[in-house]
Amino acid sequence: MLARKIFYLLFFIFSFNSAFPQANTEPDVKLPFATRTYTTQSVAGKETIKIDGVIDEETWEAVDWTSDFVEFEPDNNTPPSYQTKMKIVYDEKYLYVAFRCYEPNPEKIVRRMGRRDDFPGDWVELNIDSYNDDRTAFSFTISASGVKGDEFVSNNGNFDPSWNPIWYTKTNIDSEGWTAEVKIPLSQLRFSAEEEQVWGIQSTRRYFNNEERSTWQPVPANPAGWVSSFGVLKGLKGIEPQKQLEIQPYSVGRVSSYEAEAGNPFRTGSDGEFAAGLDAKIGVTNDLTVDLTINPDFGQVDADPGAVALDGFEIFFEERRPFFVENKSVFDFRFANGQDNLFFSRRIGRTPQGSAFGPNVAYVDQPVNTTILGAAKFSGKTENGWTLGLLESVTSREFAAVLNEDGSEDEILVEPLTNYVVGRVQKDMNDRNSYIGGMLTATHRNLEGNLNFLHAQAYSGGLDFKHSWKERTYYLEGNAVVSNVRGSEEAILNTQTSLVHLFQRADAGHVEVDPGRTSLTGTGGKLEFGKEGGGNWRYNVGGKWLSPELEINDIGYLRQADDIRQYVNVRRLFNKPTSFFRKAMVGMEQMTSFDFDGNHNRTHYELQGFINYKNNWWSEGGAAHKPRIFINTFLRGGPRWRFNEENYFFIFSGSDQRKKLSSRFGWVHSEATQNNFSLDRFQAGLRYQPLNSLSLSLDLSYETNPNKTQYVAERSFNNNARYILGAIDQETLSATLRLNYNINPNLTIQYYGQPYIFKADYSNLNYVVDATAADLDQRVAWYGEGQIAFEEGVYKIDENRDNIIDYTVSNPDFAFVQYRSNLVARWEYIPGSEIFFVWSQGITGLGDVNNDFSGIVDNQLLRQKPQNTFLIKATYRLIL
Repeated sequence: MLARKIFYLLFFIFSFNSAFPQANTEPDVKLPFATRTYTTQSVAGKETIKIDGVIDEETWEAVDWTSDFVEFEPDNNTPPSYQTKMKIVYDEKYLYVAFRCYEPNPEKIVRRMGRRDDFPGDWVELNIDSYNDDRTAFSFTISASGVKGDEFVSNNGNFDPSWNPIWYTKTNIDSEGWTAEVKIPLSQLRFSAEEEQVWGIQSTRRYFNNEERSTWQPVPANPAGWVSSFGVLKGLKGIEPQKQLEIQPYSVGRVSSYEAEAGNPFRTGSDGEFAAGLDAKIGVTNDLTVDLTINPDFGQVDADPGAVALDGFEIFFEERRPFFVENKSVFDFRFANGQDNLFFSRRIGRTPQGSAFGPNVAYVDQPVNTTILGAAKFSGKTENGWTLGLLESVTSREFAAVLNEDGSEDEILVEPLTNYVVGRVQKDMNDRNSYIGGMLTATHRNLEGNLNFLHAQAYSGGLDFKHSWKERTYYLEGNAVVSNVRGSEEAILNTQTSLVHLFQRADAGHVEVDPGRTSLTGTGGKLEFGKEGGGNWRYNVGGKWLSPELEINDIGYLRQADDIRQYVNVRRLFNKPTSFFRKAMVGMEQMTSFDFDGNHNRTHYELQGFINYKNNWWSEGGAAHKPRIFINTFLRGGPRWRFNEENYFFIFSGSDQRKKLSSRFGWVHSEATQNNFSLDRFQAGLRYQPLNSLSLSLDLSYETNPNKTQYVAERSFNNNARYILGAIDQETLSATLRLNYNINPNLTIQYYGQPYIFKADYSNLNYVVDATAADLDQRVAWYGEGQIAFEEGVYKIDENRDNIIDYTVSNPDFAFVQYRSNLVARWEYIPGSEIFFVWSQGITGLGDVNNDFSGIVDNQLLRQKPQNTFLIKATYRLIL
């Protein structure tokens, strides 16, 4: 049965492939633009160029200006409002770039400021493909106000702002417009050892007043790839690859204050610490570098947003720690769409998985995170097309301090000494139109004490490929992964019965719990064909699978195993501006999913659209129909559950984001038949920039999500499992405030604050009768008079009405309240070296679900003493 479904899936994919034309036959397709070339000159031995924004040194006369920028957006391949000129020269250590951006009314130049990588106001950008591989590039952006932006470009168009090289720039305003001078150390770039270099380059200018982009190398609208469309830089002779050696020691002092807890020796009201560590970047070759971190500190990293998940699944949060974020694209292996990834760096330094809480324990000092003793990352790309990455990290044993009720003290091991290893390789082929790659991961734990519920070893590996043809218009890509976890019988039993797998489901004929197993092995992957360039149509069609035993959560991220999906996406782009809009898009999606038992679980159809109006306002919207919704995990190990069919729509719109005051609003609405469940989410955002140096934003969100059949608990009745549900009135309210103030481009003050409130009010408890019945009234039965009573916070249930309580359920009502804020002053006192002043506040607790939001804010936020943390961190970046 399963083999037949996989065969049909693959047959569908390739049949759909053949149904679309393989030739570039759209009538509006233009031939590729002619490739431009710029020839630079060495200025070694000539007058030193002073980076002050004034292009007045005689040294600049060694080369001619290059101009003739062409509009990229909104009106592709037309003359821009105002032209831009560029010069490039070099010596043995630096690449120098000069820009002149014409603007006949200099007072109209928008000189807004922002923090690094914020791209405010008017700006100009240079992209350098120094590998000349048509896939990767280094991007340097200069705003008219002097703010720097830098990004590493991977996979022919994925921009990663975590890359922070050392480079220098200044800007200047004059009667003709504005100018910029840039000095880039060659040590910050990667290139071959050839005597004469040929690099790819592109320059983009943003003309803010018309929200216009123009490029030096003309590019068609919605190109199949960004880096592959670059022009050519020639004339680089005799430059030598330079091995990078940077050392960045740091020191940090931290003091925390909070409300003291009487009798708790671990909550005395305040504590403090001082720490030191080291980051280093060592160039093994010009192409490959080693990043090291010893005792890293992430105190200045933004807080995670508030979130509550009633479905029991882990909430996914993005990685924010600089060591893991930088160059993260090398280690990316997303194998089944979405967030499923062989490597999820937040597993390293995770919250300890053991617990010291138990009987006769009075107070516990539980570590929040696992200490990272050290980490090393070897990564880069060679001149012959090999992308290489190797990461290793060791986290320490973590203990929770315990004070028992009898006054004795103890230490309980809550996380073992663990070693993580990730290896990644990719090879460009077929004149860089194709690649093939692989990845291996390993997690080893030194298990001891009470931690045998964890895996002792966990391994995963995968192969991936992508082939593009017809000027990268069409592509075929795919991957396959395998995992193996090993451990005690307890550990593997926990994995089999976890929410990711649920082998204990009584109605699952393809899996069963085996308490004697000590390992699990699973597979996954996807295959996809699509069109990503040329003309106005884009589409892709594919399928993926995740076998029941696939398990990668020791070092990767997998939400749910046991899934087979087919999907189709089609989009029509409208790139030519009209009197009504600048650009627009409409699209369609279709998806069907099965499990490995052959059950048809879900069908989904969706329409989407986007329009950017002529006045730069915008709107987007969509609607979907889900005629079939079955969920294997809803009853947490019980039978497969059916929801009523669902319809939903969403609409969002916003004003011109360039204005000093801009806004955006949105509404998402969903409802199921028989009023099984519904959703209304309202979002609003305001952004205000009263000064070039000051910006504020406020985002508000309110959501209500009532459901007649929300899972509550499992109980036993007449030796059978009884799955208890309830009607829930669920509400969520959050507000996010951000403030950015730039004293100058290198000294910024940033504030982030978010109160978050979640209420879950349950009523009308019911129980499952037939989990897959189409009619809601046949799917569940509601407790009637004489069956249920609520006393002292407990539901007492006499299901058979024999005046004997059959089972009880604690009151599931709750309200979660959280407030988090960060105030950060960041001073880059010399390029690459920084001082951070950080003030963090936090409140987390439970509120009264019977209060309205104003009452919860008053009682649980305004009247509570927050925890305050003050931190000073200083780094010094030494280049040797």
